Amino acid sequence: MSIDENGLMMTELDAEHLQDEKAAFDFLENIIWPSGPICPNCGVTDNAYTLHGVRTKPSKKFPNGKVRHGLKKCKDCGKQFTIRIGTMFESSHIELHLWLRAINLLSTSNKKISAVQLHQKLGITVKSAWLVGRRIRKAMPRDLP
Repeated sequence: MSIDENGLMMTELDAEHLQDEKAAFDFLENIIWPSGPICPNCGVTDNAYTLHGVRTKPSKKFPNGKVRHGLKKCKDCGKQFTIRIGTMFESSHIELHLWLRAINLLSTSNKKISAVQLHQKLGITVKSAWLVGRRIRKAMPRDLP
């Protein structure tokens, strides 16, 4: 735990990348692509640009569409991609900051965390929480030193 500028106690779960979607994308991009984005389609390094203001199609939940954070476009092949491609986050509608929060919860817990507990802490369905937990556990190393 640490203390913020207002003198309030902060926990690890108060980190900006665990609260905000754009911050989560920036955090993960700095870890996975430290020297610039790599196109998953053609493999070209640092020859992509960020697309700003792109939204998904409108839906009942998001009538104006949802902003697509971290969307890049390769200058060579012309295909769009994000940091999610090729990771456990791919093909998931769960927001990235919730994934990072779940990783934090599962990796710092002394005991196992059930899907019901993830559901309660993340505010997602039990089925989604089960999927998140399963993918994270599958990606974690089995035997730590």
